Amino acid sequence: MTEQRGPEQQSGFPRRDAEGRIRTLGDLLGVCLAGLVIGVLALVLFDWAFASIGAGDFGHTNGWLAVILPAWLFWDDFRAWDFGAARVVAAVVAAAVGVFAGLLIAGLGAGLPPLLSGALAAAAFTVAYAALWFPGVRWLARRTG
Repeated sequence: MTEQRGPEQQSGFPRRDAEGRIRTLGDLLGVCLAGLVIGVLALVLFDWAFASIGAGDFGHTNGWLAVILPAWLFWDDFRAWDFGAARVVAAVVAAAVGVFAGLLIAGLGAGLPPLLSGALAAAAFTVAYAALWFPGVRWLARRTG
């Protein structure tokens, strides 16, 4: 027998509403940044392992790959919203600003190893996307719904 839980009784992190949408910007940022750290640590481990067997120099892995877990969470939250223009517009604008912020940071860190500059760029993308997506989709949904 399964236990029925209301939106206020839902356990787990990030906290979600009854439709499966993340409830607070803090939850979204917290989980995204944790995923980003895990991604960077995995890249460092793989890069170190390949460098230790002579398959390249350490630090030359593309750090942008660290954005995989945050992007997965963004996709999951995108899917939780009802189909409509609000979620598409919010996602496109947030992605455009996030990519711009990430490329700007990557450009500023051009002298750094690709692992570090890419990881910083992925962090900029993640924060920019979350900061625009979360309030943007809610504001647009209220306006169009």
